[in-house]
Amino acid sequence: MAKSKVAIIKTNPESVLDDYSKLLKLAEVEKFLPKDKVTILKDNISWHYPFPGANTTPWQLEGTIQGLKKLGYDQVMAVENETVVTNAPKGERLNKYDVIFKKYGIEVKFNFSDEFKWVKYEPKGDLLALPKIYKHGIFLPEFFFDKNILHLPTAKCHIYTTTTGAMKNAFGGLLTTKRHYTHTWIHETLVDLLTVQKEIHSGIFAVMDGTTMGNGPGPRTMKPEIKDYILASGDCVAIDAVAAKMMGFDPMSIKYIRLAHEKGLGAGRMEDIEVVGEDISGINFHFTVGDNFASRVGDLLWFSPLRVFQKLFFRTPLVNIFVFGSAFYHDRFWWPLKGKRIFKKWSETKWGKLFQKY
Repeated sequence: MAKSKVAIIKTNPESVLDDYSKLLKLAEVEKFLPKDKVTILKDNISWHYPFPGANTTPWQLEGTIQGLKKLGYDQVMAVENETVVTNAPKGERLNKYDVIFKKYGIEVKFNFSDEFKWVKYEPKGDLLALPKIYKHGIFLPEFFFDKNILHLPTAKCHIYTTTTGAMKNAFGGLLTTKRHYTHTWIHETLVDLLTVQKEIHSGIFAVMDGTTMGNGPGPRTMKPEIKDYILASGDCVAIDAVAAKMMGFDPMSIKYIRLAHEKGLGAGRMEDIEVVGEDISGINFHFTVGDNFASRVGDLLWFSPLRVFQKLFFRTPLVNIFVFGSAFYHDRFWWPLKGKRIFKKWSETKWGKLFQKY
């Protein structure tokens, strides 16, 4: 059986846009995304603030758009999602996406707007968790059906899934704002979402930015580390496995990667992946996840014996206490006391200077 292919290029601010075009070709994007279908760009706004490593970078977005247009993809648009603690329009503005969308005439839709219709979906494949979590049915955005999806994650750690990337990027777009119901079964949920994506999308592809990677308790409160890599693949499992390997983790020790590999949804073992472009066989960035205030609370409520009270905490108005707590911690405490300082220091680096140019 042919190996899954993951393309990797080491880049710099001067060549990064051209490098993204080369990356798409190297990863054979045309094999995965039919040109007669609409291609949805699914960016990753983990936080509305422009924290380095947390969100899709402007050059990742622009380089991908340029690359697609050069290859003849004329039907390209973007979809952004809401979370209970992230403001998508604010994130689009602060992370400079609005400038790029306007420059290239890219239409943007928000999956929480009135124009989006959510429909009940009966999956064809066996699912691990979603039917148990959403007992009244699984609802998906009708707009996503029979369209290509191109995920735009960054390479970073995550407090609940160890790493986050292409598979996790579907979490925001496909599920409603009741996504927090799934956290106890987050690994199984990511596998279920990939199963569903393979059923509803006309094509799936992922372009990952690792110019600045996120080390530590992501997806927000991290230590940004400049690494200069960009990755792409038509296999979401494989690109997440390779990114995990580069960050210093054994991909098959990460549950969502292992489960997806075992279900035949993609390649999670490095032996089953062909890496083209850069040789990353000797790379190990020795990342560690660690903890923050949010992860400690989450560990108690989603993974400890206290999870028996989940319905009380998260399916009643009490959930607003936790939403407020997370928003206050990240936006009113961590960002002004730590995040702003880290962002300012990063702004003086080569990638920070490129960001400022947008």
